[in-house]
Amino acid sequence: MISRLLKATLLVAAAVLLWPASPAQAHAVLIRTNPTQGELLQVPPNVIEMVFSEAVSPVTDKIRILGPDGQRADDGKPVVDGAALRLKLKPGTETRGTYLVSFRVISADSHPVPGAFTFSIGERSTTPVVEQQPDSDGAVLWLLGIGKYLGYAGLALLVGAVLFLTLLWPSRLDRQGPKRLMWLGFGLVALSTVGALYLQAPYTTGGGLSDVEGFGDVMSSRFGVALLVRLAVLAVAAVLLRPLVNGQGGPVDRYLVLGLGVIAAITWPMAGHPAGSPAPPVSMVVDAIHLGGVSIWLGGLVILVLFLLRRADQAEREAILPIWSRWAGLAVSVVLLAGVVSALIEIGTPSALVSTSYGRYILIKLALVGLILAVASQARRLLMSASLRKIVSAELSIAAVILLVTSVLTQTTPARTAEAVAQAPPPRAARTYTTTIDSPKFRLQIEVDPAKAGEDNLVHLFAFTPEGQPQNVEEWKVTVALPSAGIEPIDVPVLRIPPDHATGTIALPTPGDWVFRFTVRISAIDQDTVTATVPIK
Repeated sequence: MISRLLKATLLVAAAVLLWPASPAQAHAVLIRTNPTQGELLQVPPNVIEMVFSEAVSPVTDKIRILGPDGQRADDGKPVVDGAALRLKLKPGTETRGTYLVSFRVISADSHPVPGAFTFSIGERSTTPVVEQQPDSDGAVLWLLGIGKYLGYAGLALLVGAVLFLTLLWPSRLDRQGPKRLMWLGFGLVALSTVGALYLQAPYTTGGGLSDVEGFGDVMSSRFGVALLVRLAVLAVAAVLLRPLVNGQGGPVDRYLVLGLGVIAAITWPMAGHPAGSPAPPVSMVVDAIHLGGVSIWLGGLVILVLFLLRRADQAEREAILPIWSRWAGLAVSVVLLAGVVSALIEIGTPSALVSTSYGRYILIKLALVGLILAVASQARRLLMSASLRKIVSAELSIAAVILLVTSVLTQTTPARTAEAVAQAPPPRAARTYTTTIDSPKFRLQIEVDPAKAGEDNLVHLFAFTPEGQPQNVEEWKVTVALPSAGIEPIDVPVLRIPPDHATGTIALPTPGDWVFRFTVRISAIDQDTVTATVPIK
């Protein structure tokens, strides 16, 4: 039975490692801009606004507006208010044409969000060329994932060794083995933390391993502060733990170490998904409790397998194992409860459980937890059996894969965000038909929104001289027809907005290629007619 469980564990590990990879996704998404993507404005906007799905912070010199001439047109002073980011054009900016807004921000859960959108003033032109905001470097992402796994493993080793050495270790047994394991855990957590601090800089800017351009921003961010606090806690704990793991020290030392452990546990959710959840305080507390329960459970299993089940005599086992069994049961209960609460917050809806990568990883983790609970149940029934060590070893091997899945989850977009993005309607500008028609007497810009049958379609008309200056219009006339369906021209009532603008509304009953006919009179004797075929869906 044990061998079959181990084989199943290896298959699951392979499935996780070979799961089809997708490009790195940000854990916050741009949900609204003003101006909207592709919008044509007649006057420069007072401010450009971007609204994200969660709070963000700007990456230094990575938020800019390029004008039609390719030069920077922003004032270089982005302002962030929670999930909203605002940026102004330089005073006096009036150049007509298309502007490109390029941005890179950091979401509340410390992941970079790159992107860009365009808008136009007066008329559309060729989109300015800018260096594409890079995705995070593959080597950086791999090292971040490995570092997270080593950090979780180190924390389990550290907590398990400290727990047994301070509370359950038999006095006759040598302490050197578990103490070495404890210091190994210290080293892995410290290495993971220092590595995360270093790698966050290229991860933030999209650079390679040697790019430390954003290191100052990282150190002053919540992510950096959380990891610096973790390193400080490790340094103090290393001093306080020495007498305790040697069988000395008193209750005050234990309470101090416990307090440091609580502070350290909070630093993980502060630098991860819980910081960007809909309820950050709840998510961070629940995640810290979950992490503590897992560390006690898995760390204790390691000590059992490597030391106590090999060295302790029957009397010592009979004294220790029932106590550990109760602790493990409590730890598992806490892990399950906290895990359910955390998953409910991060997943959001039942459909997201199967429709998103995050949800599918949660299902894999649940299956593994079910498997490990079955093994643990077998271990409890055979608490004093000679085969207990093999069963606990199987339990530990499955737990190693659970840690792997957990590490992958920290790099995966939460299901609530991924589903919201998938279900979000397209930006308004993406549903607006726009075109420009040239006549010998004028240039006409046309917008039909939303270019959809069965809805009121708003028609905007802007007239310019052939040279591109606003053109005074004396009279507008608009008709619309659908020749393929035998629908004759229908007059579209329009409202003249002097000097160069007109607007009207028409409900089109059926999809098809509707022919709009525009007659524009610019003086008592000068007028011309142009047509546009507008696809109505």
